[in-house]
Amino acid sequence: MATKVVDDSIRAAKEHQAAGRLEEAAQAYGHVLAHHKNHPEALHGMGQLAAHAGRLRDAAELMRRAIQQNPQRVEVYNDLGNVLLNLGQVEQGIAAHKEAVRLKPYFAEVHCKLGDALRINGRFHESIAALREAIRLRPDYADAHNYLGLSLTETRRFEEAVTAFRQAIQIQPTHFWAYNNLARPLASLGRLQEALDCCREAIRLNPSLVEAHGNLGNVLCELGELDQGISAYREAIRLESDRAPLHSNLGEALRKLGRSDESIAALRLALRLKPDNALALNNLGIALREVGQFEEAIASLRRAIQIKPEFSDAHSNLILTLHYYPGYDSRAIREELKRWNHRHATPQEKFIQPHGNDRTPTRRLRVGYVSADFRDHVVGQNLLPLMRNHDRDQVEVFCYHNLGREDAITRRFMECAQHWRDASQLNDPQLADQIRDDRIDILVDLSVHTAGNRLKAFARKPAPVQATFAGYPGSTGVDAMDYRLTDPYLDPLENTDEFYSEKSLRLPNSFWCYDPLFDDVPVNRLPALDEKFVTFGCLCNFCKVNAETLRVWIEILKKVDRSRLMILCPEGSYRAGLIGAFKNGGITADRIELAAPRPRGDYVRLYHQIDIGLDTLPYNGHTTSLDSYWMGVPVVTRPGATVVGRAGLSHLTNLGLTELIADSPGRYVAIATQLAGDLPRLAELRRTLRDRMRASPLMDAVAFARGIEDAYRQMWKKWCADGDASRKKITEGDTTECRSDSP
Repeated sequence: MATKVVDDSIRAAKEHQAAGRLEEAAQAYGHVLAHHKNHPEALHGMGQLAAHAGRLRDAAELMRRAIQQNPQRVEVYNDLGNVLLNLGQVEQGIAAHKEAVRLKPYFAEVHCKLGDALRINGRFHESIAALREAIRLRPDYADAHNYLGLSLTETRRFEEAVTAFRQAIQIQPTHFWAYNNLARPLASLGRLQEALDCCREAIRLNPSLVEAHGNLGNVLCELGELDQGISAYREAIRLESDRAPLHSNLGEALRKLGRSDESIAALRLALRLKPDNALALNNLGIALREVGQFEEAIASLRRAIQIKPEFSDAHSNLILTLHYYPGYDSRAIREELKRWNHRHATPQEKFIQPHGNDRTPTRRLRVGYVSADFRDHVVGQNLLPLMRNHDRDQVEVFCYHNLGREDAITRRFMECAQHWRDASQLNDPQLADQIRDDRIDILVDLSVHTAGNRLKAFARKPAPVQATFAGYPGSTGVDAMDYRLTDPYLDPLENTDEFYSEKSLRLPNSFWCYDPLFDDVPVNRLPALDEKFVTFGCLCNFCKVNAETLRVWIEILKKVDRSRLMILCPEGSYRAGLIGAFKNGGITADRIELAAPRPRGDYVRLYHQIDIGLDTLPYNGHTTSLDSYWMGVPVVTRPGATVVGRAGLSHLTNLGLTELIADSPGRYVAIATQLAGDLPRLAELRRTLRDRMRASPLMDAVAFARGIEDAYRQMWKKWCADGDASRKKITEGDTTECRSDSP
């Protein structure tokens, strides 16, 4: 076959290939190979066609044969590298790209290809170096700036990423990928409106860009525009329906709106598309927990952890879920906490350094608070009284806010703190470094295992004394956490710290200090006086309601003629099962009212319809019960075996209403029925509970702040005496009582 004929055939094959006429291209390449079986260009072209058809092994073999015939062709190494990476042969793929760089070290495109390959495979620092070299060789290389921005984003260098993406856009104003990608670091920096504008510009430039619609959904949800976010996700799914992450994100947005059935359906679809999607499994576990389907929720979360062992958030969600489920006791929860510590905290211990803080026992303390809940949230609601009443001569307050947005309550916290840090921009090592640079004396976790916790930063022990408080009365399980704040009723003195990794330090009266955050909702007249029947109610998170609790409530309804029960319960098909459980117990559906979750102002007005509150087990109502008392509604409680089940005991003891505390299911029923039969007593409680709250330790913010400051001082004095060895002494059996009300 003459050289000219071969050249013409190769040229024709490439033209067909460029025009998308792949069959014609294959015929032309095949014609050449029929006469010259080792023609390098034909082998390369056939390899490209095989890769396009998904025949990756054939493609790799053809490209290797092409390289054997001509080892100097850079483009073949680049294509081979991509094929090998898609085959999962990461090191071989990157080696092929590096060979292209060796052959043409002054060719920007090969450095860019290598940088992108390294980025895709998580080798971000190497990727950044390769892409910077591509840009050095060719400063106007828009794609290299775009890929650099992606790698910088992955390493949380968000400001640098923004600069890289903007440079790509300046070079190529129609670069829709750069606009799309720019949205992520902007959102991470809290610049959500700018991120929104970038998504919309990417969509304007390329209306079919699925990623831009998905990112638009993410940003809208971050802004709290869940309905619009859902619409954006649905448009992305319309364009490309088989992307599991889109269905997972849609499911999470639907969950936040309380549309549980749709949420669970979307998450199950995500898992059908990609069964090993750990994030979808995590989100499904949360959605199932919220509707009380604990066994499946726990299984889903365990599966997420099995697939992605480093997924600490999923592991935290599992731990939190175990607190709600009657099937797990304190010992089982402690064992799971140990596993969390071993897997996620222990690897951080090698970064612990000695602390050089000034050991003067009586000096002003630098106290750092770490939370994602300095906002309109139950934790924020209970923290504001402390922040407002800290003695600034004794405590210098630093707040590390792990959420990239703020609301009106956040701004109140910002006014209370001497130093405000946006921790949402910092990874765990960076956060630990910031805390160490701030010379924090006592670092306080306010999350435990709730969303947005930064326990892996605590595991690096950036402060000499570390304590957990406020998220919920439990344990972090983290060896580097020295103390947990509690109260004498949550953890009676006779209780040991067997189930906690921290030493328990009891505040004088209460773990909680209540601030209603609303003043315009008055207490109303007792509803039973006008309705001629008693309405019981539980407005706790629905996941606290379980079969054992329902059985006791059914007994109460049976004993109190014509009584009704209101339950806060998201919309969904499982409502039918709940009503069915009451019917099976002999309670007709017309006696049960299911109220959907709603904004806080509307939620507290639901108490206008309730005469008596009913608590849950194994996880009592916490802030919900405090809301109930504030609205004049007494809550009947039964203490549980775990610390989260003793909140009602603490509340009612501090209110002087211990007669509402039951020591058995039978006594719980008796107290509720007796109270329902004494309307004058109920009316008097309705009239006086708000004032009783104001006069109790539950709203004595000054005393609460002094108690916590006394606790901090005792922690500090111990560290000053013992230094960094104090933690070792605590864990090795120092049983000295360290109560904040001790002399």
